[in-house]
Amino acid sequence: MEAGGAEEQQRRRPGRLSALSVYRRAAGAGRLERRRRGPLLPAGGKRARARARRSGPVSGAQAEAPPPVPPPVPPPVPPPVAATAPSLVARAKAPGGSPEAKRQRGPAASPGVPAAEGGAAALLRRLGRVADSRRRAAELFRWLLAPVRPDVFAARRWERAPLLVRRGDPGYYAGLFSTAELDAALRGGRVRFGAHLDVTSYAEGVRETHNPCCRALPAVVWDFYQNGCSLRLLCPQAFSPAVWHLLSILQEHFGSMAGANVYLTPPGTQGFAPHYDDIEAFVLQLEGKKHWRVYSPRSDAEVLPRFSSPNLTQAELGDPVLETVLEAGDLLYFPRGFIHQGDCLPDAHSLHITVSSYQRNSWGDLLEKLLPAALQMALEEDVEYRKGLPMDYLRYMGVANSDAVDAQRTAFIEKVQSLIKKLVDYAPIDAAVDQRAKSFLHDCLPPVLTESEKARSMYGFPARWQDGGPRDVDILITKDTEICLLSHGIIRLCNEEAGVMLYYTTENSRVYHEEEPKFLEIDPEYTDGIEFLLSSYPNYVSVDTLPCETLEDRISLAMLLFEKGILTTKKPLVEV
Repeated sequence: MEAGGAEEQQRRRPGRLSALSVYRRAAGAGRLERRRRGPLLPAGGKRARARARRSGPVSGAQAEAPPPVPPPVPPPVPPPVAATAPSLVARAKAPGGSPEAKRQRGPAASPGVPAAEGGAAALLRRLGRVADSRRRAAELFRWLLAPVRPDVFAARRWERAPLLVRRGDPGYYAGLFSTAELDAALRGGRVRFGAHLDVTSYAEGVRETHNPCCRALPAVVWDFYQNGCSLRLLCPQAFSPAVWHLLSILQEHFGSMAGANVYLTPPGTQGFAPHYDDIEAFVLQLEGKKHWRVYSPRSDAEVLPRFSSPNLTQAELGDPVLETVLEAGDLLYFPRGFIHQGDCLPDAHSLHITVSSYQRNSWGDLLEKLLPAALQMALEEDVEYRKGLPMDYLRYMGVANSDAVDAQRTAFIEKVQSLIKKLVDYAPIDAAVDQRAKSFLHDCLPPVLTESEKARSMYGFPARWQDGGPRDVDILITKDTEICLLSHGIIRLCNEEAGVMLYYTTENSRVYHEEEPKFLEIDPEYTDGIEFLLSSYPNYVSVDTLPCETLEDRISLAMLLFEKGILTTKKPLVEV
């Protein structure tokens, strides 16, 4: 590996002051941050008796990235042959013919997966026509892994071992993200150092972060890049509609937050120290190429860790289990706990996006919520848990007595074991799962709507000011209006101490936890209607079939859910 240091590059261009050199002088070596990788949005009549409860404002329309402009980065060049571990590699079987014909047809797809003609952008458009969000998510995941089947991946790779997929198709991810879009985001003026963008370097075993304060101005960012620094865009979904779309679909497949970071690395450099993460990582090579080394966890304690590691040194690593050069269109997966590092070869830059999931989504994380609740219920309902400890237990219990053979000690341990076993009977498993689901919905991105869905939902409702007054304001839902949930995964009913809460994602932000959780307090008589909509999805049902006491209640519930963007109608309520 040849790591091009900033000082060396600066010497090549004497007389020019770089952003990196200014930052070094201003901050001082002692203040340069060494940090580990981060983690990885009516008419009159009776209304449904529900109250919107939130502690933050409702997120409004999200600004989209401006049109892309050419990036100041070199084009990729043909890569050398990569050394790989054959048992960890899957190769896509592309159709025959010329390379140009292969690009036009796209790679071969696995059974049931739409062909990848037109790259990621075209695939997302086609998936927008799939009515069932669960099927949409499954098909996108199949495309992500193709030609490896998801069931084979789950049985042999997921949480177990890395996987390298070579496709030989630079256009496989076309339209997902590019250096041009990164440049456009910078020119849009919303990118800020630290919050959205990190400037990093790794040379001679030292990992540094060089973030100035405030807005990331293009001239400053690209000057850092020219001086050998890597750029990490922390929330590309906030600037890229395609990344937002991809993640919003995948999160329903995983049942866990799907996040992403984008990494742009100059030729001949490395931006990060070796480390392992607390997420399942899918590396999608978008442009150029990158040399990767992946290492197995060093101990049982580092298998599927709950937290990411600090920066590691080369001396702490053994031999890699996988070493390869990713090219545009390739995929690399590695489970949490697998140490990894990537560096650019001297002849090409690299742009890749890492899609992540399953952070804090283990059995242990569920039990963290479940066991305290079970103990609380046991204390309230079973006097056995409220009886006092033996007066003399300190005499024979404790580490100092751990080797003693004592009948009282044995009885004490057996009593503790019996109380723990009995605790299972008090475990509110469904309630604990609902609490995790509630947290997941807060993590979720808002759904991406097709033009047809917008026209049939609140987001395309044509209320407006025209000719001196408001027009088309009334939401005319009747007993014959046919309705359906916008997506299966956008709501969750939770029975809590304060009442029945309906959590939903439609008012989330595209920036992680920028908004407080969004929920409605629902009167219990409406829960059957909401559960009916969930069980009916993706089929449309008439309002009159909702299991509410009166027609007025049915219309009120439908109107409330429609106003929150949770429902679509089979036909637009107002023709424009």
